[in-house]
Amino acid sequence: MKPLFQKVPVKLESSFIIRHDVRPNFGGIWHYHPELELHYIIKGEGVRFIGDNISNFSHGEIVLVGENLPHTWRCKEEYFQNDPDLKVEAVVIQFLPDCLGKSLLSLPEAYLLPKLYERAKSGLVITGETREKLTHLLTAIPKAQNLERLSLMLSILHTLAESDEYENIANGQTFYQSNESDTIRLNKVCNYTLSNYKKDITLEEIAAISNLSVTSFCRYFKLMTKKTYYDFLIEIRISHACRALVKDHLPTEVICFDCGFNNVSNFYRHFKKVTGITPLEYKRKYHTK
Repeated sequence: MKPLFQKVPVKLESSFIIRHDVRPNFGGIWHYHPELELHYIIKGEGVRFIGDNISNFSHGEIVLVGENLPHTWRCKEEYFQNDPDLKVEAVVIQFLPDCLGKSLLSLPEAYLLPKLYERAKSGLVITGETREKLTHLLTAIPKAQNLERLSLMLSILHTLAESDEYENIANGQTFYQSNESDTIRLNKVCNYTLSNYKKDITLEEIAAISNLSVTSFCRYFKLMTKKTYYDFLIEIRISHACRALVKDHLPTEVICFDCGFNNVSNFYRHFKKVTGITPLEYKRKYHTK
């Protein structure tokens, strides 16, 4: 998808942006910016899009998004079904690589920082003890001021730079330029797909959402995303199936139909193509008793 460039507003008295967001949703606009972004989900769950990757997210997740890497977080509708007033909550830090001074990156003691920023270009999910350490730091930093704020930021960067507890997100570095009309159109497609992935979505139906003919839509979507619309739809369905296999304790056959697949053999084939393993192997790998 072609993301929208986003200008991150930094106050004159600040070297970087810290937000503690408590909102109805995460916005959902597909965008990029030159700042790195550290995203800590306190409350909320759904699907995140980072580069060429589509995956589930839930509370407790910490992700580092690199420079100009397109991203968005979208909450699933089921999250709000039992409580329409439920909010999502996150701590977000947005910062340029040299936010603490250009000279810092050239210091011999800071040689790990450029390596961290390079790794972050594909996006990183932070895991293990590193995630636990960062949780405490990210909880404290929104209330910090002045030197304490800088000290906590250095501690966060130090923790990230010295850790090998992370998983890469995107397969490659993805960067596109776009205009506003491209972004609006593709966000409509994405929103409609996330709301209706459980049912059959025809090309005529999704093309109408885009105000394009079927032929023009297929050409346009492939150009923007480097994949067909049906490949995109299957990835969305598989991401929800992965979450259900871990959390819901439902039979695989039930999950298959609940995620929009019409038969079990088709589901198994697509699941292995997307994840590289079978649903049973996935459940054994990630299920926690």
